[in-house]
Amino acid sequence: MNILSSLIYTLFISVIELLYLVGAIIIVGLILGILEKFSNKFLIQTFGARGVLWTAWIGTPIHELGHLIMCFIWGHKVSRVKFLQFNSPDGVLGYVEHYYNRNSTYQQIGNFFIGLGPIFSGIGSLLLGMNLLLPQSFDTLKSEIHLHVSFETLDISVLKTVGVFNIAIIKSIFTPENLINPLFWIFLVLAVCISAHIGLSKADIQNSGKGLLMIFFVLVLFNIGARILQVDTLRIVSRIAEYNAYVLAFSSIAIFLSFLTFLLSFILYRIFIKIKRI
Repeated sequence: MNILSSLIYTLFISVIELLYLVGAIIIVGLILGILEKFSNKFLIQTFGARGVLWTAWIGTPIHELGHLIMCFIWGHKVSRVKFLQFNSPDGVLGYVEHYYNRNSTYQQIGNFFIGLGPIFSGIGSLLLGMNLLLPQSFDTLKSEIHLHVSFETLDISVLKTVGVFNIAIIKSIFTPENLINPLFWIFLVLAVCISAHIGLSKADIQNSGKGLLMIFFVLVLFNIGARILQVDTLRIVSRIAEYNAYVLAFSSIAIFLSFLTFLLSFILYRIFIKIKRI
């Protein structure tokens, strides 16, 4: 009975630690995926099957670049890359084919991050675009991060802080000065295109799931050893997971721009429907 209860406790703690470590980025990925799905749906209903190509010209290459970079980081061998294609019979706009050593725990864990690669490359591209095209807004972003965001346990106060941070960034982007600045509109077009393809495909989610299972397996082994040594692993993991405050701060920008993309696609769809009825 003691062995069974100990095993159940170990599994429970491992699940909690898994949520601490990767729960935030998974939720972000799901939100971005939902927004992308509906944005592309409205674009296709408005402009036809090729409507999504309006945003794919830069959004898809950046999406695939995220997969490619993560393949290199996690030691996967890349056999074929297609950053953008227009005439695929299955409608796939791009892909990265890769393989790995199934006996390598490191490379198996890498599947999780390779699947999430587009989120990292998307957020990175949005920040780079802001730095190059809207430097004053980017300076505000850096100042807000310095003032409000820090390594701390994820709780309601952190979510409130991220909310304040996000509002400040939005205000710094949509200023009267920026609205008459051509670089603002270039950034907005690029941001919409990137955000429309920052979400994860079904294949991405399946690939990430493989890595997630391996992360969980490693955590279980870690907790079994720590329980024998009487080490409080939850406290250690919760301290490590304090980086989630930064994850939420940066990803909140991508979520806002993805939501903006969703609104624009919905407005275009509604205009199309009204014109069609005339």
